[in-house]
Amino acid sequence: MKRFVALYILLVLFAFQDSAAQKRRHERAYDAYNAGEYFDAIDEFKNTYSRTKKSDRESRAEYIYMIAECYRRINDPRNAETWYKLAVRSAFSRPEAQFWLASTLKKNGKYQQAIEEFRTYKQVAPADARADQEIRACELALEWQRNPEPYIVEELKDLNSRYADFSPAYGRDDFGVVYFTSSRDGATGNKTHGATGQGFTDIFVSRLDKKSKWSIPVPLDGVNSEFEDGTPFVTSDYREMYFTRCEAGKREKRGCVIMYSKRTGDSWSKPEKLDILPDSLVTAHPALSPDGQTLYFVSDIPGGFGGKDIWKVSRTGEGQSWSDPVNLGPDINTEGDELFPYVRDETTLYFSSDGHIGMGGLDIFRASAQPDGSWSVQNMKSPINSPADDFGIVFEDGDEKGMFSSTRKGRGNDELYSFEFPPLKFNVTGLVKDEKTGAPIRGSTIQLIASDGSNLQAETGEGGDFRFALKEDVDYIFLASKEGFLNGKEKETTKGQEKSRDFMVTILLTATDRPVELPNIFYDFGKWDLRPESMVSLDKLVETLDDNPNITIELMSHTDSRDTEEYNLELSQKRAQSVVEYLIGKDIDPERLLAKGYGKSSPKVVDEEISEQSPFLKTGTILSEQFIESLPNDEQKEIAHQINRRTEFRVLRTDYEPVQKDPADK
Repeated sequence: MKRFVALYILLVLFAFQDSAAQKRRHERAYDAYNAGEYFDAIDEFKNTYSRTKKSDRESRAEYIYMIAECYRRINDPRNAETWYKLAVRSAFSRPEAQFWLASTLKKNGKYQQAIEEFRTYKQVAPADARADQEIRACELALEWQRNPEPYIVEELKDLNSRYADFSPAYGRDDFGVVYFTSSRDGATGNKTHGATGQGFTDIFVSRLDKKSKWSIPVPLDGVNSEFEDGTPFVTSDYREMYFTRCEAGKREKRGCVIMYSKRTGDSWSKPEKLDILPDSLVTAHPALSPDGQTLYFVSDIPGGFGGKDIWKVSRTGEGQSWSDPVNLGPDINTEGDELFPYVRDETTLYFSSDGHIGMGGLDIFRASAQPDGSWSVQNMKSPINSPADDFGIVFEDGDEKGMFSSTRKGRGNDELYSFEFPPLKFNVTGLVKDEKTGAPIRGSTIQLIASDGSNLQAETGEGGDFRFALKEDVDYIFLASKEGFLNGKEKETTKGQEKSRDFMVTILLTATDRPVELPNIFYDFGKWDLRPESMVSLDKLVETLDDNPNITIELMSHTDSRDTEEYNLELSQKRAQSVVEYLIGKDIDPERLLAKGYGKSSPKVVDEEISEQSPFLKTGTILSEQFIESLPNDEQKEIAHQINRRTEFRVLRTDYEPVQKDPADK
């Protein structure tokens, strides 16, 4: 009996010790998490999870969720996805796990899956408006990937390492020096960061050599400390640097501050702290306006809209004290995080956010200041943005090129990329064809007339084709001419075009050896006054006459065979004359115009186009009165009569010399 009692006491002691150890593991995990040391917390939570009894399903579900949270916070979406999937399958799953699973799928570029998971989240949390915004974001991301902006984005392999490299800033006016943040080997601090598992960051510098190759980055002398230093901002004269310094201690949070240094020659002064906020608060990611009077920064001080917000302080001049912080407001800031501001000019601010509609994690946005004090915010879309984190952009002055940071390669590390909006390229490929037959016209002369004053000439090839390179922001006219044809033209413009483009134009030329019908010339029954809908066709005739100043034409009006010959001749003559009078009213010289009414004397000969529209009429048929009366029904007869009622013109001369008018006569 004593033996059994002793054994029982021993088992109780073991259970007590195991329970105490489990409690210590649990506390260490949460201590690390609460201190922001998510990388360290992962192992602590995994260890706690593995030693938790399977029967304690609620605790195991909690640890799974916390492991997923840690992976999300260290920006490892692949592992986060795995653990969130385990979390949502648990009987003790929480709604947040469903939301973050969907968000992680989005960040991994699995947009369709993310949409389905966000829809599931709507069912468990119908009051959360974020789901609809995220579904819309996924739909837009798919569209932006299908139709990317024309930026060229390339990885800067000379600058990147297997550690974090991010937030570039140019250090010289020829953009041949770059400063950036890195946790690579060689940094001043030799500690490992509990939040990332990497070393503390420093500011590094690299220079372009004569072969346009970046040198091996080295720590920037005189600026770095044993703590985290990074996100440099260099003023427009390249003589001042603002950057972030964050002190980190084991299992405790400390504030981040903005530091300031001046350059003399190639040396930087010992950094000094900018007194904007109390030391216990986060002040990070500085960006100074071009005039040096406004400093933008990131903080989570009270009065914001959610996580980290972008704020600003101002001063009246160099050396003057900074004002109280002002939040940039709800146009810029959201319930999420707004980070890494960059001021390009007095009215344009770039920043990164995971709260605005974006493609995944942090996206880069462009904000334009409006006259009423508001901001117009636009996502920079693909390929600047990706499903991963994209942030820390910098430009080469007025050019649409520069650098930014991204985790898009999927290794979880921040890396540097270059971007450039390539010069717009425009070309036009054209064809010259016979208007009636559609046959290509070789050997026609093409004259390019541009609004910038340029004038080029080419000749069409065997296939009636021609090609020109076009300039940006210019209007063009392409005028085609060929003996035996009326001149023809087409217009194009590169104004307002935001992407390179190849234009296609077809110029139809009309032969001068056959009458040309003017479509849609209408009169009321028995009258010769032009109806308003006739003006469009006649205005095109005016344009044709202006483009062919050496021709004279006969306006030919035809009626159907109904009524007397005398009546039809008189009516058609008046109708032809009404067209001539309209053209004279448009400043066409009367000597170039002859009105002739033909009544019913010239019935239409059916061509291929008419036959296609009215198959009961065969090509080559003359629509005489006798033929029309032979048609089987009134509908077909009316169609034939309508075809005969027409207005045409034909070229009489091609050698007319325009009379030069005295300007005083105008």
